[in-house]
Amino acid sequence: MCLGLSAVRRMIGLMLVFFLWSICLTPSFQSYASLPSELRLFSGQSKQLHFTMPVNAQVTVKDLDIVAINGKVKHSLQVDLHEPLALQSLQAGKTEMSVRLFGAIPIKTLKVNVIPDLKVIPGGQTIGVKIKSAGILVVGHHLVTVGQGQKTSPAEQADVRLGDLITKVDGVRINDVAKVADLVNAAGKRNGEMKLTILRNGTEIERRIRPALDMEERVYRLGVYIRDSAAGVGTLTFYAPEHGIYGALGHIITDLDTHTPIIPGGGEILNSSVTSISKSQNGSPGEKRAHLFNDQKVLGNIEKNTQFGIFGKMYHPPGNAAYREALPVAFAEDVHNGPAQILTVIDGQKVEKFDIEIVHTSRQNTPTTRGIVIRITDPRLLNKTGGIVQGMSGSPIIQDGKIVGAVTHVLINDPKSGYGCYIEWMLQDAGILLKSGANRELKVG
Repeated sequence: MCLGLSAVRRMIGLMLVFFLWSICLTPSFQSYASLPSELRLFSGQSKQLHFTMPVNAQVTVKDLDIVAINGKVKHSLQVDLHEPLALQSLQAGKTEMSVRLFGAIPIKTLKVNVIPDLKVIPGGQTIGVKIKSAGILVVGHHLVTVGQGQKTSPAEQADVRLGDLITKVDGVRINDVAKVADLVNAAGKRNGEMKLTILRNGTEIERRIRPALDMEERVYRLGVYIRDSAAGVGTLTFYAPEHGIYGALGHIITDLDTHTPIIPGGGEILNSSVTSISKSQNGSPGEKRAHLFNDQKVLGNIEKNTQFGIFGKMYHPPGNAAYREALPVAFAEDVHNGPAQILTVIDGQKVEKFDIEIVHTSRQNTPTTRGIVIRITDPRLLNKTGGIVQGMSGSPIIQDGKIVGAVTHVLINDPKSGYGCYIEWMLQDAGILLKSGANRELKVG
């Protein structure tokens, strides 16, 4: 029985698909496909590339002073791709490396970016955080009794909304709640309006509002609840001695009622001591309880409050460090599944190491606070805390002798597990590691 031409073509097509599918499943192809188009290394670092191909190839490097291949400083080198290809960074700079099978067939071109060496001291200390807002935050409305059966909220009538940040009153900057009542009463007594300059969703707007006389208490009111500061407990992530900068928390501080990010107009971090811990349970995250030492030296100020935590100048490095010497940091792509440790405090001020497992890493095009999934495996930490608790955010994650990230969130229904962010993103927000296009560079000085 003869097959028709279309049937033969269909069979050949199926065989070709099966052949290509088989190739895609081979370890060699999967290793090759996983290779990035850009490699990033810190000065002095080494990195291995696994082609796992049983063939020889020619590796060419444009700039001899940037990287060495397999310990040799040569423009061109014959290598066996069945063995790992070792790159050693020599000095900061950018170059390009190409790989050709048999010296003729190009299979990979890699951009190599070597960044000046960066080391920071890991934290783990519990710190008290007092952050001052850059203005007066509106956290609620209330009604003012202005007559028999008549109530109103002048602020709500003037379109002053929850989450608005009042930065000026009649052109004068303000970030102190205690001064608002005097300004409101003064405006009310002269029967005048107040011009409020408001920051709303990053846009500055103006609203005019006339205070109302509260007939019950005989004072003028705007009909809003306001706040100018917040306080809490968190964990120090790192301290960069050469820059005098710290990073902490791993996530942004928001107002408790409006969930609006607090724009800092000042603030400080202080020594703190853990007094007790309520354990996490499924459906109910636990919490560190700590005492703030207000009478001691301020450790540092608060200059930034970003999605990756708070940052500022460190005046006095805290004691009780688990590491006295600075550790290297890892790029996001160097973090991998496997054993790791976190540094945190569960009693007093002693920083301790606890075992965890990194169970998933995300390759992020846009930085987020949930790039790493971790699971607590240390029996003593689980017995004490039940897993991740509030106040543990910012605890540095150590893997392979490097700082790779910080704890950011707990999974409410499984408090043994949680999320972490890559340390790279925190260093960017700290202003130590600068981002420029697809490449990231170290800020020197």
